Amino acid sequence: MNAPLAAVRRWLEQAAEGWNRFWFRPARVETLCAIRVLCGWMLFYTHLVWSLGLEDFFGPHAWLTAEALAQSPESHPLAWSWFWWIDSPGLLWAVHLAALVVFFLFFLGLWSRVTSVLAFLTTVAYIHRVPAATFGLDQINTILSMYLMLGPCGACYSLDAWLARRRAVRQGKPSSAQEVPPRESVGANVALRLIQLHMCVMYFFAGIGKLQGATWWDGSAMWWAAASYEYQSLDLTWMANWPVLVALLTHLTVWWEVTYPALVWFRWWRPLVLGMAVAVHLGIAACLGMITFGTAMLFGNLAFISGGTVAAVVERLAGLLRRKK
Repeated sequence: MNAPLAAVRRWLEQAAEGWNRFWFRPARVETLCAIRVLCGWMLFYTHLVWSLGLEDFFGPHAWLTAEALAQSPESHPLAWSWFWWIDSPGLLWAVHLAALVVFFLFFLGLWSRVTSVLAFLTTVAYIHRVPAATFGLDQINTILSMYLMLGPCGACYSLDAWLARRRAVRQGKPSSAQEVPPRESVGANVALRLIQLHMCVMYFFAGIGKLQGATWWDGSAMWWAAASYEYQSLDLTWMANWPVLVALLTHLTVWWEVTYPALVWFRWWRPLVLGMAVAVHLGIAACLGMITFGTAMLFGNLAFISGGTVAAVVERLAGLLRRKK
């Protein structure tokens, strides 16, 4: 009787050890910080674009007023936005410019512990005010900014890190000032794991959602996307002469999305899965005109790249820049 109980106990201990190792083993911070740089720039750019029609979307006399939004059946009772209480164009522009400053400081990594939280709250305020204009780009921006504020996203590649090194030099601590690689962090691991799991959930549900459409079963879905003038940025109508290629791309896309949550965790499969992500999202960016969405999705996939690899790539790029100078 003791042998089965001992086996169960060992299994539970191994499961607990694996759980703790997955979530709470310190991870290098470079990957999380690189995602902050990329996401911060995307947040700044996408919200800067709102300036072109700011009063039409967010002003007191916007196309969709706050009152009409509150009466909409799609309105969520917990949704909030400070734009609901802005009643003058002057105040609207002041808040918008302050938001752009927050996003730019977040991109630079200045006061990142504070600006990361403000960037997330600001992103939510924008999308809750204009839910009808919310698309995949806004969703991935919100997801990444939410998880970035949970970890030390300004530990490197940031003004915070640069200022910390200068303070260390002034205090006579050159060894810590030149610390390479940057410190590991449990918070960085938790944030990266949450991004990874969220990416898996998104791809899986995107895949099974496609399986509800007949065109994904008969292999014609890629043709309909390529032939749509609404999104077409490259002429891909030549694909009509290659139905086997269209069917292959269609079924390969579904297979990749459905299997992503399982295969991406295996070391030998990960390069193939992430390579498919690059191909799919660059294809979306180049062929369907959704450049910002395609690149933002790749920022999320970056969470599966090790901190050592990110550090090596950044160092290589920095070396190339130094040689050019």
